Amino acid sequence: MEPEVTLPEDILWKIHALMPMQDAARAACLSHSFLHSWRCYPKLIFDMRALRKQTKDFINRVDHIMQNHSGVGVEIFKLQTRNDFSVHPSYLDRWLEVAVTPGIKEFVLGLPIENEMKYNFPSSLLSRERAHSIQYFHLSSCMFHSVGKVGCLSSLKTVRLHDVGITDEELCLLLSNSFTLEHLDLESCYDIRCLKLSHLLSKLNRLDVQSCKMLQMIECSAPKVSILNYDGPTIPISLGGSLQVKKMQLTSTDVPNLLHYATTKLLSIAPNVETLFLYSLYEKVNTPMVLGKFLHLKYLEIKLFIPSRSPDYDFCSLVSFLDASPNLKMFVLCVEVPTIEPGLIPGVQIGEDSLFASCVRKHRHGKLKSVIINGFRPWKTMIELTRCILDYAASLKHLIMDTTDGYHRRSAKCFPLGKDTLIEARKALEAIMTYIEGKVPSKVNFKVLEPCNCNKCQEV
Repeated sequence: MEPEVTLPEDILWKIHALMPMQDAARAACLSHSFLHSWRCYPKLIFDMRALRKQTKDFINRVDHIMQNHSGVGVEIFKLQTRNDFSVHPSYLDRWLEVAVTPGIKEFVLGLPIENEMKYNFPSSLLSRERAHSIQYFHLSSCMFHSVGKVGCLSSLKTVRLHDVGITDEELCLLLSNSFTLEHLDLESCYDIRCLKLSHLLSKLNRLDVQSCKMLQMIECSAPKVSILNYDGPTIPISLGGSLQVKKMQLTSTDVPNLLHYATTKLLSIAPNVETLFLYSLYEKVNTPMVLGKFLHLKYLEIKLFIPSRSPDYDFCSLVSFLDASPNLKMFVLCVEVPTIEPGLIPGVQIGEDSLFASCVRKHRHGKLKSVIINGFRPWKTMIELTRCILDYAASLKHLIMDTTDGYHRRSAKCFPLGKDTLIEARKALEAIMTYIEGKVPSKVNFKVLEPCNCNKCQEV
């Protein structure tokens, strides 16, 4: 016999809405009161990976729940799938028709990237009557056309489009009435060639653009953008003379010379940047002097993914960034060498009387306090860079040199580093002890990170 429930119906509905989805479904099987509220359950979250269901079972479960839902009271709808997921578009149409109703706040449709079906998202679902309450909108791996049917999304704060077929004009239409937008995230949207963002997006503060391979320029007039993350080839970027950008990450994994681009273009893009990440494939030419000053830059991180492709690159030329950043407090250099190629980059023979270029600067740096070098190698110009920093940074307090790329410190567990990595780490350690340790002032906290001696790390 069903236990008697004496609480008011609205209290019961609130209790039911707070339950996780699986618990709410079980409660609906045991109580007529909860069964009634189940038809208006507000958080429809379906994660194929978490449920660990095969495609057919997952589709049946979602379909059963959506067919029994009234379409009233939905606040969150999330459908996250795996790469093996495939379903006829009519199922998705039916589910979304129930999910996107007045009052919905969060919408996520995550279809598999490697899926040939390329579902055509029905933009008519985003009419003013249905979708004016949406705050978070995330589409993955589908087509999004006929955007002219989209209404005024007056509550929209976050838009994330990953592997979505949408053109410049269609994106512009989608955002044309989204005056509350705060975060725009575009990834692998190959139909976008020119990204133009209006000054009417007065609350936009974060812009992420990644792997949009056909993109040729970014022109953003939104006045409050403070965070910009861009991953792709070097292209013209204009932020409308904005002085608000405080944090920026530029990544180029397909073409070289991002650092050269940064020294020549960045001051006009974000003159007041405070935190800067520059991730370059490699540099064909030495880093030139910056014509101007990053007066507000306090944290700088530079990463070179495959420096061995440019063996003549002078690491000491990176000092130009330090010269241009008089208020810099922390500098991090990361060097990744996935395939060790001995002798390709000029190194040193330990024990020889190597001649290192001296660092002669007009002024010493008075604010730089911490330097971290991950993936230190016994390359001549990298040794020269380190010695130059020791001579140049009068305020230096901490110097950390990691000889192992930080691999065995990226998690709590140790794992085999491989023969080549261990050999290079030993060479780097010997070079540090021979050519750098004696140059470190006593006031500097100097730390060298090397492979630990556990059997796991030493395993080849």
